[in-house]
Amino acid sequence: MIKAAFLDRDGVINRKPPEGDYVTRWEDIQVLPGVPEAIALLTQAGFCVLGISNQRCVAKGLLTVTELESMHKRLREQLAAAGAVVSKIYYCPHDNQPRCSCRKPAPGMLLEAAREYEIDMGKSWMVGDSDIDVQAGKTAGCRTAKIVYADAAQNNGADLHARTLLDAVRQMLALENRS
Repeated sequence: MIKAAFLDRDGVINRKPPEGDYVTRWEDIQVLPGVPEAIALLTQAGFCVLGISNQRCVAKGLLTVTELESMHKRLREQLAAAGAVVSKIYYCPHDNQPRCSCRKPAPGMLLEAAREYEIDMGKSWMVGDSDIDVQAGKTAGCRTAKIVYADAAQNNGADLHARTLLDAVRQMLALENRS
């Protein structure tokens, strides 16, 4: 079994759009500083890096599954060109209601990835920027890291908190080296 780093997309890998807006075009993807280096460090440390993202914009008809998958393919290619391999990006295309098993905070996407890649969830991490990301990771049996911004509360039960993915990865790897 392998270990994985599950990364939320918006707010962790790329700049999060304003509340109520969605990333619906390739031009909206802005990879955050330090992300390629962070993903490369995870890969070098033996993690399989996977994206995990709620994409309600599909259910709202703002883009098609084909358009979303094309954006994800381009994102993965751009990251790979910088030495950062993301093996796959899982997404939930459903709206909030009715509830499904894949939309975070449900753990469905993580559990699907665990089956496909034979992942040891106890040795894996979920990194997100919201409480629902932390909840999904905890429910799936992962350790969790939350990317927090200057004014964000840190009492959400995540195993660690960081300002950027690169900072989170450095903390994660320091913990790995202690075990």
